[in-house]
Amino acid sequence: MREIGAIIFDLDGVITDTAEYHYLAWKQLAEELGVHFDRAFNERLKGVSRMDSLHMILDHGGIVLSEEEMNELAHKKNEHYKTFIQQITPDDLLPGILPFLNEIRAAEIPTALASASKNARPVIRQLKIESFLDTIVDAATVKNGKPDPEIFLKAADQLAVTPDKCVGVEDAEAGVDSIKAAGMYAVGVGSKKAMAKADWIIEHPSQLTLKALRGHYG
Repeated sequence: MREIGAIIFDLDGVITDTAEYHYLAWKQLAEELGVHFDRAFNERLKGVSRMDSLHMILDHGGIVLSEEEMNELAHKKNEHYKTFIQQITPDDLLPGILPFLNEIRAAEIPTALASASKNARPVIRQLKIESFLDTIVDAATVKNGKPDPEIFLKAADQLAVTPDKCVGVEDAEAGVDSIKAAGMYAVGVGSKKAMAKADWIIEHPSQLTLKALRGHYG
């Protein structure tokens, strides 16, 4: 059986779900601009970058702004978001993740976080799982976002483990593409259609156990 050298996690949708906090932050900003914003519109923003999301909200409200004004609003949205995520507690860990992290620690398998979020570190602190992660690579430390493999390759490098011995866990198609481009084994959390390129597909993080992972990986 092949030995797993390291496990590298995405954050949102794998370890916790901050989608509600993003929704609240965008809603607050939109209301400040006098733009109607509801959950149906919010669905259109999922997987879209912060600036592109802002463009969509402004277009929706018929508002035209300068690039400088847009940058200020994008920053303001992030400040709203940072305020909301202060509410995060360990109770916001997705079901099954803590037992899985405990299993990995007991097996002495190195771990990393590879998150596109610039707020990954405060979220990890709020969740109180810093001790389970050997290194954190976030958007502030890489040049290229997913699906580029840079973030996963950097995590492997910091763990001193070759990519072919690494397992990446993702819930986004671009994230799975990033893992595969890095030459790693991909676990996809989500629907079979969205996670089609993953090596092992699970519907929910609660299905993650070391025994099950080893069975598929080996």
